[in-house]
Parts: sequence; structure tokens; C-alpha cells
Amino acid sequence: MEQINETISAIVDNATQHSNKTGKTLKGTTTGLTIAYGALIFMSVIPIFFGSFRSFTRSKKSKVETMSTKDAMMFPLIASVALFGLYIVIKILSKEYVNLLMACYFFFIGTGCLIPMIEPIIRPIFGAILPKTAYQFLFIQKEDDKKETLNDIEFDYVTLVALVLSAVFNAWYAIKKHWIANNVLGLAFALTGVELLQLNSVKTGCILLGGLFFYDIFWVFGTDVMVTVATSFEVPIKLIFPVDLIEKGISSTNYAMLGLGDIVIPGIYIALLLRFDMSSKTDSKRYFYNGLMAYVVGLIVTVAVLLLFKAAQPALLYLVPACIGSTFVTALAKGQIKELFAYSDEDIQKNSEDSSEKKDN
Repeated sequence: MEQINETISAIVDNATQHSNKTGKTLKGTTTGLTIAYGALIFMSVIPIFFGSFRSFTRSKKSKVETMSTKDAMMFPLIASVALFGLYIVIKILSKEYVNLLMACYFFFIGTGCLIPMIEPIIRPIFGAILPKTAYQFLFIQKEDDKKETLNDIEFDYVTLVALVLSAVFNAWYAIKKHWIANNVLGLAFALTGVELLQLNSVKTGCILLGGLFFYDIFWVFGTDVMVTVATSFEVPIKLIFPVDLIEKGISSTNYAMLGLGDIVIPGIYIALLLRFDMSSKTDSKRYFYNGLMAYVVGLIVTVAVLLLFKAAQPALLYLVPACIGSTFVTALAKGQIKELFAYSDEDIQKNSEDSSEKKDN
């Protein structure tokens, strides 16, 4: 109990000092740093781009649970409690035991997230060899005479091969902790997050990003909590890239990093912009591409400030104004402010369901 009190007191002291907390000092050449951060920016765009289109496809196929305005308002508070809890666990328990527990958890999560990435690649090869028999798991919640399908999983022998390969890959990461394996799993997590976490409106998106804007500033500038948690866990919760790749090759251990939260949070907002573009039934995806470009610019500014001041930076400090700002500028240029804020994923889904019912009748 005394150790917990000491930890809390230390955090309060850090918060009142208002001093920037630095992470691991990066020592590398200008070329090495440029390659490293350029690679991180490029990798961050991949899950946002493809995850946004997967998010749109998913919303068209079936009813999707979306984040409400209330959820968006509560999210920074819940995230703060979770982050603070992890920080206390790190301070109290042995880092080795915590990493072992997290490794077991991420092994199963990583295996599940990697299957959809592997399956399309191996299907042309194994699809012609293996039996074409398919199976289906239905998870149904039954209450009185009402039935609700909670999950519908379809798989075949190719899916099982993908499961085995995914498990082997995750086992390799668990043993070697190689940065390439880390990034493959990190990209899979980010892609899955952008696809599955959906905002229901631009208003909700602005509330979420606005709340996390202050969340990121406080936990990075006000305390050492964010940096400590990000650098303590040996799990794929961040993308990393060696700054001395040219000198040491793939065996390098000095990395630049980018947290997955700085990809997924702006990513689900940009995915919402794509769904808004697609709802207008035009070939233009201006909101989506402008938002994506603004995200890249925001990341470039983040990296520039980080290298200039040699201190950890809250990426959302730059990404949130960039993404939201691009949306408002685009809406003003097209005269669609009212239409933008009136948009709701739920209304689109209802219209799709009504259209399907009419076709069936």
C-alpha cells in the first residue's frame, strides 16, 4: 500500500512540474533518422488507408456497432484510468512478469488479427489443393422468443492453414522480439482497429479527438506515464524502425517509434470521412484524401518538433488539429458544413436495410 502511495505521489509531483519528459535518446545520422521516421510515416498510412475501405465494406455488409457521443466523451477518462493502472503495475510488479503476461495475451490477439492478413495471400496457393468444405460457427443470444446473432464465423481449410501460420509467426515474435515481426503485428492490430472501431458521426469524431487531444498532452508533457508505459512493454503496441539500419542492418536495437494509438484514433476518424464521401454517391473522395494528407502533414510536424527539441511529443497535439482542420476547410470550400454534421452512419444503415427489405418484397 505504501508503494502505491509513493507511486501516486511521484506522478502528482511530475504533473506539477510541467517539464517535458524525454524518452530514449536517439543517436543516429541525419540520413538514418530520415529513413526511420519516413518509414514510420509510410507504415502508419497503410492501415488507415486499407482499414478505412474495409470499414466501409463492413458497414455495408452488416449492422455495425458504432461509438456514440457518450462513448466518445467517456473514452479519454477510461483510457487515462487504464494507462495509469498500467503505470502502477509497472512500478509495483517485476517488469519480466508483466511482459510475460502481456506476451501471452498478445499471442492470442495477434494470431486472430493476423489471419485476415495471411488468408488472402495463401488462398490462391492452397485453395486449389485443399478440400473446399466450409464450416460455420454461430454465436446466438437467446432470450424468450428473441434470438440475436452475436457472431457468425465462417472458415475452411485455408483459414485453418492461415491460423497455423499466424500462430507460428506470433511464436517467432514472442521468442525473438524482432522489430520486423513487431511491425507486422502492429500493422495488423492497427488495420483491425480502424476497421472495427467506427464513429457514428463527425460530431462524435470531433468530441473523441478533442478529448484525446488534451489526454495526450497531459500524459506526455505533464507526467512520465505515457513514455514509461510505451517503452516498458515488449509487445507490439507501437511501430518501430532502426535509426542505424545502414550501419548495423536488421540487427539494430536503436529505434524510432510511433504508438498505435496515434494511428488508430485518427484512422477511425478518417475512415468516417470515407463513409461520408461514399454516402454522397459521387466519385469524389475529397474528405478522405484531404484528411489522409493532413494526417501525414501532422506526423511530419510531430517528427520535426521531436527532433528539434529532443523530447517526446504528444502526436495528437498536431494530428487532431490537422485532421479536424482539413475536414472543416473542405466542408467550407464545398459549402457542406450542415450536411457534414447531419451525417450519421446509423441513418445510412437504416436506409440500406429499408432498401434490402423493399427488394425482398
